[in-house]
Order: sequence, then structure tokens, then C-alpha cells
Amino acid sequence: MDLGLKDRVYVLTGASRGLGLATARELVADGAKVVITSRDEKTAAEAAAELGPNAVGVAADNADAAAAERLIATARDRFGGFDGVLISVGGPPAGLTAHITDAQWRAAFDSVFLGAVRLARTAAAELSSGGVIGFVLSGSVYEPIPGLTVSNGLRPGLAGFAKSLASEVGPQGIRVVGLLPARIDTDRVRELDSLFGDADEARARNSAQIPLRRYGTPEEFGRATAFLLSPAASYLTGIMLPVDGGALHGF
Repeated sequence: MDLGLKDRVYVLTGASRGLGLATARELVADGAKVVITSRDEKTAAEAAAELGPNAVGVAADNADAAAAERLIATARDRFGGFDGVLISVGGPPAGLTAHITDAQWRAAFDSVFLGAVRLARTAAAELSSGGVIGFVLSGSVYEPIPGLTVSNGLRPGLAGFAKSLASEVGPQGIRVVGLLPARIDTDRVRELDSLFGDADEARARNSAQIPLRRYGTPEEFGRATAFLLSPAASYLTGIMLPVDGGALHGF
């Protein structure tokens, strides 16, 4: 299936590893060009070098108010266009409600919530018909995850913002989509598995609760995301797609 990605240009934040990098690989493999970001310049440059000449790495922090315009300008200057953005940040700190400080809440709000809103708002003003804004969120949008109080608090609100934005920019032909990963085999998930005891035991327990009985791979997430960002998904907007092996219990 031709996804129509050839020569389309995307900005992917937090994409020097994990789910973002897996998505960047799929986009580039199908002919797209990408600007990927990391907070660390060297890490971003190394990831872009792995992807080849159709990728450029930029040091950027989603909490930086100037980042959005700078990233879009980089896409236009380097590749001559801007067709979409995938907004992702590292997971907020794990912990129970009583253990999360005000400072941690503020820092997470600035990067996870406000930074994403700012990037999406800026992208919406720069995109033309056919453009797309994607959010990497979490299954916590629908079901709270034990031990991830901050994610449980912020991700549903961001999904609500995405749904509102989809209604506002739809008349301009711009789509807004969300991805809800759950147990995908990344460094972040392995870290979470180790927080509350034996990591192997946690993985076995979690896998047993997933209908497909296994964790997903970053490549599986990347393929699903590349499709949603592509012109092949041109009539999909305002949706939240779980990429979780069937782990969510609701419809």
C-alpha cells in the first residue's frame, strides 16, 4: 500500500529513541523527510545520522516557548516544506499522589501539557490542507495506570485539547490524531517494570493481562503511527488510537 509519504516533511519531537525514533524510521523508509528532536544535541544528531540524509536532528525542549517556531523553520529551510508534526515527550515522573511535589507537577505541566499545546497551536497556524498534528499520549487517557499519577492527570486533558483542536482546524483540511501506546518494549516501559519489584515478574504479569499475551515492539507502534500521519489516513481525525495489543478494557 502506498501511504503517499514521499517527500512529505514532518517534525517529530522527542524522537531520538523509542517510539519517536521507530516512527521516524518508518516515515523515512516510505520516502518522507523528518526533523527529529532531543534535549541533547549530540543524541539528536546521532539519531538523525542513523536515519540518513532525509533526517536532521535538532536540540529542543518542548517546554521552550521558542522551540515550535524554530523547528518548523528548520523543516522549511532544510527540506522545503512542512506537512505535519508528531508531538511526544518523555514520560512524566512515576509515583503515587502523596509523593509528587508541586515542582514536579509544574515541570510536567510545562513539558507534557503546555509544551504540546504550544507546538500544536503553532503547527496549526503553519499547516495547509492535508497537514496533520499527532500526539503520542498513553492508555492513561482512558484508564488510570497505577503508580503514574502525573500521567493520569495530564494525558486525558491533552486528549481533550486534541479533540477540540480537531474540530477547529478540520474546516481547513488539517487532521489531528492521537496514539495511545501501552506496554511497548521500550527503555521507558522496562524502567517502569522495575520500579515496583522484579522487572521480569512484572513483565510476565502485565503480558498475561494483554489479549495478545505479549508486549508490542517499537516497530509495530511506528507502523501504526506512520499510517495515521500519512495521506492514506486522510479521513481520520479527532481519534485516539490504542496501540496496546487489546489491553484497554473499554470500547
